[in-house]
Amino acid sequence: MNEKFEERRKEYRKARFDLEDVHRDPYKQFMVWMDKAIKSDIYEPNAMSLATCGKNMQPSTRMVLLKELKKDGFIFFTNYNSKKGKQLKENPYGSILFYWPELELQIRIDGRIEQTTDEVSDEFYLSRTGKSRIGAWASPQSSEIPDKEYLEQLHADYELQFIGQFPKRPKYWGGYMLIPYIFEFWQGRPNRLHDRIEYYLDDNEWKIRRLAP
Repeated sequence: MNEKFEERRKEYRKARFDLEDVHRDPYKQFMVWMDKAIKSDIYEPNAMSLATCGKNMQPSTRMVLLKELKKDGFIFFTNYNSKKGKQLKENPYGSILFYWPELELQIRIDGRIEQTTDEVSDEFYLSRTGKSRIGAWASPQSSEIPDKEYLEQLHADYELQFIGQFPKRPKYWGGYMLIPYIFEFWQGRPNRLHDRIEYYLDDNEWKIRRLAP
C-alpha cells in the first residue's frame, strides 16, 4: 500500500497569536481558549490525547476526557489497573494535547501525573449515572477478554449485585492529576509560519517564550 495525503492539507487562516496577547498565567490562557472551543459548539471540547510511557520507554497514547481543572492541574479518571495506570506507576510523567481543528488551535501540556485523593475520586464517581458507576466495576480495562458478550454479562451480573443499591467507587478506579511544568499554545497560520508560545517553569515562576514553528 502506498497512499499519500498531501492533498488533504488545508491552508490556515491569518489569525495571529503574539506574546503581547497572552496572560502571564498559563491556566488563565488555557481557559481563554477552552471557553472559545466551548462557545464554538465543538463536540467534546474537553477531549484530550494522553501520552504515557512505562519503564520500557515505549510511549502509548489514547483519548481521554478532562473532567476538572484545579489550580494545581488537570484531572481525568480511569481504571488504575489499565495500561496507562500501570505505565504511570512505573513513570509518573505524561503529556496531554487538546486539538481543535475548527479553530486551528492546539495546546500541549507536559507534567507530572499523580493520583488524586480518595475524596476527589469519590465525589466524581458519585456524580455519575448508575450504569456508568457499574461500568467502572464491570470492565477489566486493558485486559484481554474472550468476546463482547463476556463484558455484557459482567455488566449484567454487577447490575444484579447492586440492585437497589448505590455502588461505591471500586478502589482500582479513580482520578489522576497532571501537574504542569510546560504549556505550549499553538495557533495555525499560513505557509507553516505557525505561532507557538511556550510557558515553562523556572524556579517556580512561569516564563514565556516564542518557539519556531
